[in-house]
Amino acid sequence: MIRFAFDYQAEPGAFHLLAEGALPLGKTTAVFGPSGAGKTTFLRLLAGLERPHKGQLSYGEEIWLDGRRQLPVQQRGIGMVFQDFALFPQRSVRENIAFGAGRHGQPLVEELLALTGLAPHAAQRPASLSGGQRQRVALARALACRPRLLLLDEPLSALDLSLRHELRQMLRDMQGRFAFTTVLVSHDLAEVFSLADHVLQLTQGRVTAQGSPAELFLGAGGDRGRCLLHATVLAVRPADVLWRVSVQVGQELVDVLVSAAEAQALSPGQTVVLSAGALSVQS
Repeated sequence: MIRFAFDYQAEPGAFHLLAEGALPLGKTTAVFGPSGAGKTTFLRLLAGLERPHKGQLSYGEEIWLDGRRQLPVQQRGIGMVFQDFALFPQRSVRENIAFGAGRHGQPLVEELLALTGLAPHAAQRPASLSGGQRQRVALARALACRPRLLLLDEPLSALDLSLRHELRQMLRDMQGRFAFTTVLVSHDLAEVFSLADHVLQLTQGRVTAQGSPAELFLGAGGDRGRCLLHATVLAVRPADVLWRVSVQVGQELVDVLVSAAEAQALSPGQTVVLSAGALSVQS
């Protein structure tokens, strides 16, 4: 298990993260929660890029953080992919991947080029690639360092639906091939359900729930026929006696009728949760 207890505040009066829990090794954990909950800060604490005021962190039997004593980042065996990819613009695809592989890692570089479908583009520079191809380069470079722990900060959020589906499958295949542990920040429930074995829910810097995706989002007992959908409010307008709220759920636009009192609490851009009943399949 990865066991953590973090008390982090960059400066007095700033955002305060106070979180404790455990994550399974060899599995994928999704860190889920609203914007500003502390998800990226949590990843940076795991990586050692931020230092908590107080805390402990262990990976299996290894102590990575104990009070103020901290194992250096380069000794943790971590691969990281953040939203901006941070590729070297003047280096080719092969050179970007080889940067993480070390002096004797060329066979692994060639294997990763093949696994990610990047071999035909190995000599190209990042500027000539599509967004999905640049994402693959970033993932391959992170895996080239043979990480035990892979940290992903919403890595697929800027991609279209078909590319996200394709790269989710690639991530699943790579985890099976290389047997690393993944911690993934995501706002996308489809991504959480397709990739994660475990979910850590953060709210205002606190762990508010942990468990499998089904346990957290599909309810328990007699409520298992319901699911929660996270949506973004696009517009709120009157419709006879009730009010009509247009929301975006994934790539779909949905209209929901609410009371006037409920409508007053809503505004465009706000994130809301919709409760849906059991699905019915039409043949």
